[in-house]
Amino acid sequence: MLRISGLLAAVSVLFAAVVLVSLRLVAHERELFVGYLCAFSVVSVYASPLFIINLVIKTRSVEFMPFNLSLATFLVSFSFCAYGALQGDPFVYIPNGLGTILGFVQLVLYSYYSKMSGDDDSREPLLA
Repeated sequence: MLRISGLLAAVSVLFAAVVLVSLRLVAHERELFVGYLCAFSVVSVYASPLFIINLVIKTRSVEFMPFNLSLATFLVSFSFCAYGALQGDPFVYIPNGLGTILGFVQLVLYSYYSKMSGDDDSREPLLA
């Protein structure tokens, strides 16, 4: 409980700092500041499965990389990339374009390593 409270406090302080900095900026600079901050956060969310990708390659197993999450990452990032491109908003289509690439890489790795290790739904259940 103490650890969660500490993390909540840290996130609150970071959020307050972002709000204070953005309120001090002029409207055009504020838009750029918040846009870059959001783009950075979106890329970090899409890049976080890279740690799992490293584990998948080392263990040659997709046990720790769920297919549904990889597929959802690809589909959501692709749809937002398309939306951003249609709107002409680089703060939307660039980070989501990177997310589309990373989601596609996850799907390719899942396909390759699930065939290699036999990690699919057709395996026989383990007997106790």
